[in-house]
Amino acid sequence: MNQSELAPHIDHTVLGPETTLDDVHRVIDEAETWGMNVCIPPCYVSEARDYAAAETTIATVVGFPHGQTAPAVKRAEAVQAVEDGADELDVVLNVGRLKADEPEAVTAELVDIVQSVSIPVKVIVETALLTDAEKHVAAEAATAAEADFLKTSTGFADGGATVEDVELLAEYLPVKASGGIGSYEKAMAMIEAGAERIGASSGTAILDGAPD
Repeated sequence: MNQSELAPHIDHTVLGPETTLDDVHRVIDEAETWGMNVCIPPCYVSEARDYAAAETTIATVVGFPHGQTAPAVKRAEAVQAVEDGADELDVVLNVGRLKADEPEAVTAELVDIVQSVSIPVKVIVETALLTDAEKHVAAEAATAAEADFLKTSTGFADGGATVEDVELLAEYLPVKASGGIGSYEKAMAMIEAGAERIGASSGTAILDGAPD
């Protein structure tokens, strides 16, 4: 893929704990220059929507970064993000419930969130913390909830996206590969493995390495 072909597949991201509104504006400016989407903290969505061009896709996160927010709070956070102008949601699955062999609770929470909004929902499964068997359970829960994407990582756990995890998740739903993707070569490896979206704070560096 060249730069213009790859750019719409990238969610240019700023989600660190020290993120300011100026950081969000910078990411939006860079995304609009290159033709990327953005993924930003929920507290800035309303201001970002006012600042960004109407055609710029704004994603935000729910239950971030550990997924352990109470289900009703997660649902309220999702609804608030939509009201503030978010175009997509990246929802962190409750890894603790999953690892405790409570797939019904995981699925019920995701169903509640997906049904409460009218925009695409990506489910972050935090693959670095899961066994392959648990990854399948997570993917099955997201599929049962009628989510739109599976996302590999928050970027806050050790380890990020791998080709193997993208291939596994792509058996179920479209995949957003995220975590540790800082170059054009690595982004393309994820896309070749089946990813349809790339989440990265290095969106400009990825595209700078792409052919014109």
